[in-house]
Order: sequence, then C-alpha cells, then structure tokens
Amino acid sequence: MTRDFDDRATRCRAINRRQLLQHAAAFGAGALAAPAIVGNALAQQAGIGSYQQAKINWRQAAGEQITVAVIPASYFDNLISLAPDFEALTGVSVRFEKVPPGQIRQKAMLDLTSKTATYATHAADPMYYPLYVSNKWVEPLDRFVADTTLTDNAWFNYEDVLRAWRDANSVEGKLYGMPYDGEVTVQVYRKDVYDAKGLKPADTLDQFVENAKAVHDPNNRLWAVALRGFAGAGQNMYIYPSLFRSFGGNWFEGGKIRVNSAAAVSALDWYVDVQSRFAPAAVRNWNWPDIADAFSQGTLGVYIDAHSSAAVLNNPEKSKVIGKIGYARWPKGPNGKRVTSIWNWGFPINAALSDKAKRATWLFITWAASAETQARTSWRFAGPAKRSGVNRTSLWRSPDFVGLMRASGSNFVEAALESLEQDTDVDWRPRVPQWPAVGETMATAIQSALVGQKKSKDALDEAQTRIDQIMRG
Repeated sequence: MTRDFDDRATRCRAINRRQLLQHAAAFGAGALAAPAIVGNALAQQAGIGSYQQAKINWRQAAGEQITVAVIPASYFDNLISLAPDFEALTGVSVRFEKVPPGQIRQKAMLDLTSKTATYATHAADPMYYPLYVSNKWVEPLDRFVADTTLTDNAWFNYEDVLRAWRDANSVEGKLYGMPYDGEVTVQVYRKDVYDAKGLKPADTLDQFVENAKAVHDPNNRLWAVALRGFAGAGQNMYIYPSLFRSFGGNWFEGGKIRVNSAAAVSALDWYVDVQSRFAPAAVRNWNWPDIADAFSQGTLGVYIDAHSSAAVLNNPEKSKVIGKIGYARWPKGPNGKRVTSIWNWGFPINAALSDKAKRATWLFITWAASAETQARTSWRFAGPAKRSGVNRTSLWRSPDFVGLMRASGSNFVEAALESLEQDTDVDWRPRVPQWPAVGETMATAIQSALVGQKKSKDALDEAQTRIDQIMRG
C-alpha cells in the first residue's frame, strides 16, 4: 500500500489584521476601550478559550516564527488543521513541512549537525535520542516542564502523558521529546475463525504456534500467521527485539552489545520457523501495510503489529473482516515476559534555537501534547480520520475515546492499554548513539535468516562482528 505525498510546506496563518479590525468594529468603540473583552471574544471564536485556562502567558514569544517537520500522516494533518488556533493564541507563526518517513530522520540530522536551526522541532524517532543527546543537539525538556512561566502543570498534567512513551523518549532519566502520537503492538486475530475452532488468542508463544496449526489452511487461502519480514531498523527489527527479550535476551553483556547469545539464536529460530511454516511466502518482504491489507482481505488468521493498523482493517471501502476482529496482548515468551514494541512520534527542541524561539517551540509542543488538542484531533475531530494514538492515560480511559474505538474490534482498547501499562520494556531495542547502523545491521541479518540464506547462528555471528566494528568506531 503506497501513497504519493506532497512534500511542499503547509503554511498555517493566524487571524489577520483585517479580521481583527472587523471584530473590533463589530464590538464598537466600547470594545476598543476594553481589549480584554475583544481578546476573549476572539479567543472563543478561534477555538482557543479552553487553552487560556492555563496560568501562563501564551503570548510571551509573540512574533516568533518556527518550522515544524512532520511526516505525511492523518494524525499530523489533524494537528495542522488546528494550527491557526495556536497562532491566534500565541502570536507565534508556524510553518509545517511534510517529509516522508524514509527522509525525515536524515533531514533532521542534517539540520541538527549543521546547527542551522531550520526545524525548531520535528517528528522524532525515539531510537535517535541517544545520538541527539550525545551530541547535545536537543534540549532536555525537564527544565521547560518545571518552569511555571512556561508550563502550568495543573492544566497540562505532564504525569498523565503515557509513561511508556515518556520513557522511550528519555535518556538517563531526562525527557528529550514530548510524545504526540504513538502505538503499541498487539495480537490481531480473526475472532470468527478462532471462535469457530474453539480457540482463544494465544497467551504464550507456544500457544501461538498451536493456534497456527489449527487455523492454517492455505488451500482455502487462509494462512495462519504473518509477521513483518521486510528488512529495516523499524521493520523486522520492530518485531524481533520483542521476541529476543521474551526469550530472555539482554542486549548488553559486560558493557558491550551482544546479539549472538543463545537466547538471540532461539528467538530468531522461532521467528524463522513460524514465518516459514504458517505465513505466505511473500511475507519475508512485507511491511505492516502489506500485512494489514492481507488481513483485511480475509487471508490471515493472526498477526502481531501496531494497534493503529486497525484503521486499515476497518476501512469499509476495502476490508472484508469488519466485525470479525479481536485483539490481545503479545504472547508470553519462555521467560514469562510479554514485551510489546514501543513507538511514538515525539517533539524535541532544537538546541541551536534562540531562547525566544525555544520558548515559542515549547509553547507549540505544550499545545500539541495537551489533553485538549489530543481530544480535538481524535474523537472531536470533524474529519473522517480520528486518531487512535492519543498520548494520555486519561484519554485512553475516556468514554468518548473508548466509544470511538469500540468499532475497531473486540477488546481493542483493553488490549492496547494493558500492553502500554504492563508489557512495555524501554530497552526492547539497544538505545545507543550508534543505533542507526546497529539497527540496519541487525535487520539485514534477520532477513538473511528469514529468507533461508543463512542459519540463525551464522547470521547473528556475522552481525556481531559488524556491530563490534561499529561500536569501536
């Protein structure tokens, strides 16, 4: 499933001077003598009144201009549509630049390394924070959270932001990227097929295999399982680390990365075995959209991937399985652990900005991550694409959000929230500055095993040699 995205910058503008004069005229001379009344009326009209409950000066960086890089996705499009409200609230101009996922990391790093401060903030990969922090490219956000002139925590409620995502965006206990939108990995299964065979969603990886044996029927175009096979630090290395950790693997031994331990080999053997026995042959080159599309066509019994793929499965124009879907947590591994993949797009602050621009950027981040904006871009959004990756525990438990998500399938919110609260492992992948090279090396090794080019042990031994070189520099 592919889309052509327009990379041209999206420009959002605040209420202009002409509109301001029109509003003033409507209120007459008395209104001109009472700017507070005019300001409040404008705030209500622009949809910003609720933000003014925060006891901060939203206009302390008025006149500043910032550029925000995001990926072309509906959850950011929803935010962009509300940006004129932020501009009216703060007097800060915001320019959005849409950059495809495959390029945004490179463009952000180029900007950070050159210190040009083109992007005040960007949609950041949580695995890149160790690299950013080691080079002092981004600001620690704890001082902004603690500054009462910038953050009214009684209104913002920082602790309400999902702990798993905050931890993923932290280095040595300090937050460097405020979570905006994210996901959690869950089992997605054909509830109608499982019910017909008297099956329950797997509680362990062994049960996962037993269910696969019962469901697998390729002669009738029903394959039991599919897991991402496509090589990439965010593709097969989105799935394998959870298996590795649930098999008892640790990324570090003696202070060094170790990727060819007995647990690592067992985890990769399991991955290879399940894919080769129960998945379509093409799965070795599938990414998550390919898997979601196959499931929506009724050809898969179960897969494990991001909860956000539910939007694809419930598209009435394409899906054949609406009303037949169930969700459950990651199965437990041999060590008794469920280890869900953690992902979110967070907003850091570029350290090369001026002090005023940093304040403006923090105001934008606070606005975007607030409960009000999160709700307005989810169930309260007027358009058809309503976000499922809201960033707050309270919103996940909100009757409005639960009601919105109920149509996604059986146990959707419960499985996702339990996973977020109980199954997260912030070290599910090795969080080191060298991650981009380490992740790609591991992805190549995993795919070579999945396609049968190498045995698991040989593939991981070669990866270990390469990673040793990477870590030595």
